[in-house]
Amino acid sequence: MTSLPVMRPRLPEAQSLLPYLQRIDHARIYSNFGPLCDELEARLEAHFRVPNHTVTTVVNATLGLALALTAQEARPGTLCVIPAWTFVASAQAAVIAGLVPFFVDVDRATWALDPNAVAGIIERTPAEVGAVMPIVPFGRPIDVAAWDAFRRKTRLPVVIDAAAGFDSLLPTGTPAVVSLHATKALGCGEGSFVLCTDPSVIRGIRTRANFGFDGKRQAVVPALNAKLSEYHAAVANAALDEWTSARADWLRVGRAYRDRLAENAGVRLQAGFGESWVSSVCVLDLAGRDADSVESTLRKAGIETRRWWGDGAHAQPSTLQFPKTALPITERLARSTIAVPLFRDMTIADIERIVDCVLETPSDRSARIAELNHSAK
Repeated sequence: MTSLPVMRPRLPEAQSLLPYLQRIDHARIYSNFGPLCDELEARLEAHFRVPNHTVTTVVNATLGLALALTAQEARPGTLCVIPAWTFVASAQAAVIAGLVPFFVDVDRATWALDPNAVAGIIERTPAEVGAVMPIVPFGRPIDVAAWDAFRRKTRLPVVIDAAAGFDSLLPTGTPAVVSLHATKALGCGEGSFVLCTDPSVIRGIRTRANFGFDGKRQAVVPALNAKLSEYHAAVANAALDEWTSARADWLRVGRAYRDRLAENAGVRLQAGFGESWVSSVCVLDLAGRDADSVESTLRKAGIETRRWWGDGAHAQPSTLQFPKTALPITERLARSTIAVPLFRDMTIADIERIVDCVLETPSDRSARIAELNHSAK
């Protein structure tokens, strides 16, 4: 039986890239916010219906998060409140920015930070809180307006890790960082952009991504070199050209999963997945069932799975020393969620094969094994 990988990224084909590559050849500009980067930023501003100078490209999302923290003058050495239920890159970005990750638990229903809960946590933290980093979990939209209000009320720097949130993100004055990695719904191989309706924040990030240069060849702030190359911008522009059809593909496979799981109370998809928003990952909540046994069944059927966030960002060898609160919801999610295959050209037969294995009960499995053993005699 054909094996099914958990992911098969699909970036624009060579023929689609050729016009952009020819423009690079003609301009002979390869980096330093070249014409294709400028065009990409303008197109992203149009896509999100925001004014000019509210998007800037960055070489990757991890550095985008770090730069968004420093551009808001998050104080080094202070705590950065981060959900434990996230990818470790979120915590690494805080460390790069000179902050100390402080891991807290997420809301049971949304898998995301709740701003009201965070406000309460801040009152009893072991040290000063200097910033907060909410996460868009696997692309599911969060209440960005609430975080905008939180930022205004507390005057704390806030950056939204919207790595998988291209399709669901709404722009606000709080900077949000979107990944353009090859594994995302809209990808260019490696890259990112920051969206924020406050141009001063975008200017600060852009300056810090370009050696600290702010219009002149004088470094006015400590900075990095985190600019997106023209080659990556070429791929991103080509990906935007085909976004309508790509999104239709993601919707098709997402809806197929939702249709086939609709009447099963034991397996849940994230709210809105395959309906109001799309993502390049499909994460199943097994509602308390042990994910290990489900993964074992899928693996025996040649179906790859993934625990994208492992046991949580707090549980990595490099993050064990950082402070944290009690994390019962994160621990439950780590035990009972798995990602199953999702890619644009999946067939309905692929999805039915996966769902059949996921929904198989222990008695079903025993009966099937007995049948196979009987057939082998």
